[in-house]
Amino acid sequence: MHSTRKEALKKLLEERRSLIDPTAHNLAPYIPGPGRRPGLSQQQVADLCHVSLGTYRNLESGTTTPSVDLLRCVATLLGLNEQEWVSLCRYAGIGDPPGPLTPRSGKEVPGVWQEAVDGMAHPAYVTDASWDLIAYNKAFMKLFPEGRIPWNVMRWMLLDQDGRRMLTDWRTAWAPLVLPQLKAALAHRGDDETLQNIERDVLADPDCAPLYKAGGAHIHPDGDERPIHHAVQGPGWVTMCAAQPMTAPGARLIVLVFHAGESRAHTRTPVLRSR
Repeated sequence: MHSTRKEALKKLLEERRSLIDPTAHNLAPYIPGPGRRPGLSQQQVADLCHVSLGTYRNLESGTTTPSVDLLRCVATLLGLNEQEWVSLCRYAGIGDPPGPLTPRSGKEVPGVWQEAVDGMAHPAYVTDASWDLIAYNKAFMKLFPEGRIPWNVMRWMLLDQDGRRMLTDWRTAWAPLVLPQLKAALAHRGDDETLQNIERDVLADPDCAPLYKAGGAHIHPDGDERPIHHAVQGPGWVTMCAAQPMTAPGARLIVLVFHAGESRAHTRTPVLRSR
């Protein structure tokens, strides 16, 4: 398994190096010759990332565990996308990357996601990595009085007074579970201005601040069941199904399975397992 990982690392870096024109970085152009591949040489990559040739060779051969800074420099230089960035980090032996490759990562998803949520019977929506709403269906709109959907779902769940009224038992059933998600998101995307502004307002809010400082380890809602007041159907419960668009780290698809009623009269959905 270890040798397979090293082979995958070497292949990824060699292939992507071969696609980069050295002259784009004011370097000498590629000259065909014995053992010379098109694109950037190992020495050129090392020079552009300000490391020794040996350090870069060790990375490409998988003989040492590289620093995140070196991996990020190489990934940026070679024009890797987010999926390739994840693969690079895994192949290099550090596991999943500590953060996205670029600030735009997680801010957009393929347009087909709107068609996907439109085809769902349950309320469904997609948020980007900052919790800004980027796709939703008509069933989701019906949850809200007069269809007034929130444009940032995190801010609405935590700070909007209409949100607090709609999210039944907000203080115990919602806020303590949502606030750790904000903290986890900032740990992963500390330079995200939208999340920073939400955190600032949370810390200034007398209801949110104590709960936020108390901490918690609840970082996703998948499988949670929480009380809510549906604008059309009245009081009920939503069971949440959470997934992530693979091309957008931090973005989320949330499907809300709604059951009307003051109490949980239905039987909890069983756990699914492969046969």
